[in-house]
Amino acid sequence: MPLYKLQDFDPTYRDTFGGDDIKGLSLYTEGGNKVGKVIDALVDPEGRFRYLVIETESDFHSKRILLPIGLSRIDYNQQRVYVDGLSKKQVENLPMYRDNMTVDYDYEEEVRKNYRSEPNLTYDRDSYTYQNDASLYDLNEQKHQNFKLYEERLIANKHRIKTGEVTVGKHIETETATVSVPIEKERVVIERVPASTEGVAVSPGEAQFQTGEVARIELYEETPEIEKEAFVREEVRVKKIVDRDVVEAQETVRREELDIQTEGDLPLDETNRQQRDRL
Repeated sequence: MPLYKLQDFDPTYRDTFGGDDIKGLSLYTEGGNKVGKVIDALVDPEGRFRYLVIETESDFHSKRILLPIGLSRIDYNQQRVYVDGLSKKQVENLPMYRDNMTVDYDYEEEVRKNYRSEPNLTYDRDSYTYQNDASLYDLNEQKHQNFKLYEERLIANKHRIKTGEVTVGKHIETETATVSVPIEKERVVIERVPASTEGVAVSPGEAQFQTGEVARIELYEETPEIEKEAFVREEVRVKKIVDRDVVEAQETVRREELDIQTEGDLPLDETNRQQRDRL
């Protein structure tokens, strides 16, 4: 099972732990002797703490080692981590931890055998689980049980639905238009009036008697010529605009709360920090 550094598994782990940071906490024995400090933590793919990375000091050799989480007690109020039973000999025998190394099963076995009450105890690597070493990882169900409290949250999403459509087209309407055009027509007026020299004889050479056409006058008139031309009467612009609004929706959601009942005068230490759920 792969193990991850705390920062690699959860880059925002400080927010997850409510602002607390296990890194940098001093490591003390239950007797109050400082033996080192916490450099990092290793978690499994489910986010459970498996080891604290400790840099030892004081009477111990200065080296980095892994401490199974079940052997420690974290006190954020005092900014300390307490460990029970970490001896100088254990530190000397424990394999050194390096930041760039991969913690595999063989390495973990080298670590575990230094903490087991029976150092020669071995397990099948193919079937091994941390439950086999419950005392090292605090997995004894009689002393340590984990369960989850669930809550429902409203998740808002949006999807588009068609509410209608607008079709813009054109059609032709006809009407009879009237236009006035002034025109001219020619006509002939023939007036026959008495001669001013009526009764006066004319000379023989002046009188010319003839038969047939004696005058020709051409008559003209104007006729209207009507043509049609197209003009732009108006412009029509079609576009869409988006109106924005906020719609509130209400729904009943459920949340599980913890009920604690005790009998007798029992000491009870309850914490709301999420990191305690991971240990």
